[in-house]
Amino acid sequence: MLEYLNQIDTKLFLFLNSIHSDFLDGVMFFISGKKEWIPLYIAIIILILVRFKKRGLIAILSIIFLLILTDQTSVHLFKNVFERLRPSHNPQLEGLVYLVNNYKGGRFGFISSHAANSFGFAMFLTLLFKNKYFSGFMLTWATIVSYSRIYLGVHYPGDILCGALLGIILGILMFQIYKSIVKKHFPVKK
Repeated sequence: MLEYLNQIDTKLFLFLNSIHSDFLDGVMFFISGKKEWIPLYIAIIILILVRFKKRGLIAILSIIFLLILTDQTSVHLFKNVFERLRPSHNPQLEGLVYLVNNYKGGRFGFISSHAANSFGFAMFLTLLFKNKYFSGFMLTWATIVSYSRIYLGVHYPGDILCGALLGIILGILMFQIYKSIVKKHFPVKK
């Protein structure tokens, strides 16, 4: 069964990775970056502080802890345990994987830290703001960031799907912790 899923994952990866253009190469490389999103993160921090005041500091600290948790969990409980080669490092796929700027990523790819981080972040913010437009934007952003990893040839779709699932679960968990802290320290006045 696992071999069958791996074959499907590889075929889907090769199909998705084969759809490329010079224009998209630059766009996807940009989207996959980390520093490129600093303006978005600053805007969200400001939005949180303006909207939630003192509770906003707890939300920001919760998000920081969430990102550390998703990142470290994806590496230490998955990548370093399963040791599944990235497509870019898989000798069986040599010459079949389309790489951008010869970027290959680290050796192991299951699960995607980009997907775990971006979906964890998006899920927490979705629960925090409870606004369908903002939620739609954040989940679309997380999906595009995650897809960029397939486009660049460094993750299989299964890596992305499992990373997204981990991020969503940890995002929900961290939001529940955030709510309990807020309830304890900022009780609703009657």
